[in-house]
Amino acid sequence: MEELKEYMSNSIRRIMGRAYSNMLSAPREAHFAFRMKRLFEHSEKCRQAVAEKAGVEVPPFLISSVSTTCNLDCKGCYARKNGIASKSGKQARKTLTPAQWRSIFEEAATLGVNFSLIAGGEPLMRRDLLESIAEVKEMIFPVFTNGTLMKEEMLSFFDKNLNMVPVISIEGQKTETDERRGSGVYANATKAMKSLSTHGLFFGTSITVTTENLEYVTSREFLDQLHKMGCKLVFYVEYVPIEEKTEHLALKDEHVERMERILEKRRSEYERIIFLSFPGDEKALGGCLASGRGFFHIGPDGSAEPCPFSPYSDSNVAQQGLLASLKSPLFKALRDMRDSGWSHTGGCTLYEHREEVENIIKQQKRDENSNQIS
Repeated sequence: MEELKEYMSNSIRRIMGRAYSNMLSAPREAHFAFRMKRLFEHSEKCRQAVAEKAGVEVPPFLISSVSTTCNLDCKGCYARKNGIASKSGKQARKTLTPAQWRSIFEEAATLGVNFSLIAGGEPLMRRDLLESIAEVKEMIFPVFTNGTLMKEEMLSFFDKNLNMVPVISIEGQKTETDERRGSGVYANATKAMKSLSTHGLFFGTSITVTTENLEYVTSREFLDQLHKMGCKLVFYVEYVPIEEKTEHLALKDEHVERMERILEKRRSEYERIIFLSFPGDEKALGGCLASGRGFFHIGPDGSAEPCPFSPYSDSNVAQQGLLASLKSPLFKALRDMRDSGWSHTGGCTLYEHREEVENIIKQQKRDENSNQIS
């Protein structure tokens, strides 16, 4: 555990160090990056204090799905499959109010959480939520968006709130992106990147990595194109096979290890770009980082879930608070099972062991019913 904490802390220091160097030519942005760098040093001490006092590790990262609507219908979308989002929003889960989301992140900041990835649905469809979240200036919020709604008012929003970092999702080039996300999406995404660059804003891109596109999306040819568009952050999300007959697209251990080797090389070649991967080399990190070990997922209704690809919950952050959710029986059981040595062949460990996760939930419900009867 100490090695993991040091790894996570070093990762945050590296991210903020690179962000600061990227912004040195812009005084306002450099001041912001320097302030966050100092603040995150304090956050590390907060996490240590909570661990000593409350006996639970606070992760430096959260993933939060704040929107239940999306203007696209992408193939293999986990948010639609898991009931987080729909095109109309009518059949999706309820979402918390802007004030509730802000309260959650205010608590997270006091506990030492540094980042929350903002997902959906499409977050830019909920400007009211983003406005409220942006008020929590002690955290940074990468906002994962398809880029099709990056109008002038949104550019002004990101310019005003530097702690909100737009991350444009693509699949590689035009053919791959439009095939999965719809005709014209790649053109809109690259247009959004160029607009962000023109406005001098720090932004990134998110890429779903499969066995078919791994080599290309980590290649210098592809990264040179992103660099020319002004991209400063590249976030690789490993594909999780939520649809039948797509298992062959999921990365195995050997693919993950290769990608991490390539990224280490790219980090030295592209000093102006921050490279991140999710879930990353879990095997090298001692197992799955979900369930609060390194991060956890908050659903649109406040449900505390192990990760976006494992939509199971026995607690609600809005009702119980973040600290109580970290201590939930489900999270504890999953952390214990990871420590017992779950087998792992690459990609998302919780998805591979989803039947065992479902059995934990079923046993909890049986125990609750038994207690009610007695």
